[in-house]
Amino acid sequence: MKMNRIYNRLVPFFLSAGILLADILSKLLTHTYLPLINGYQLWYPYGGIGVFKNFLGIEFSLSHQINRGAAWGVLSDFQIPLLYLRIVLVFGLIAYALFFNKYKGWNIPLALIIAGAAGNILDYFLYGHVVDMLHFVFWGYDFPVFNLADCAIFIGVAWLSIITGIKKNHLTA
Repeated sequence: MKMNRIYNRLVPFFLSAGILLADILSKLLTHTYLPLINGYQLWYPYGGIGVFKNFLGIEFSLSHQINRGAAWGVLSDFQIPLLYLRIVLVFGLIAYALFFNKYKGWNIPLALIIAGAAGNILDYFLYGHVVDMLHFVFWGYDFPVFNLADCAIFIGVAWLSIITGIKKNHLTA
């Protein structure tokens, strides 16, 4: 039983560490080797490096962009308060995951959210803003540029939502 508890703590820890490391490395490479997109760029698409074009109507490129706010630049005029809020939320999530979480199915989604949020916080201290690089165009819709940390946060929140929905359905059925 004790080994199972250790396993339930180590897997999310190593998953978080791996995601955070991949996020740091991808942002370092982007910051170092890709030119910052500012204004209209002539090469493919919007100044990025094309990875694929028109794969079932989807385009994907690597484009170096900065984000001073939250998702899609929201609250960019409040960068310092947003940083403090992110730090408080990450520490709150860590405390919840370590000391209050009773449902072991939430360990990995919480680890994804914590790793992603920590990666975006770390960006502020390394670069003064969040570094984004993954750029998709879905059937003509130019989706906002994002990064691996954003992916981890999205997957973690979606996973928690699905688990919670399934759990509630079983309780009410």
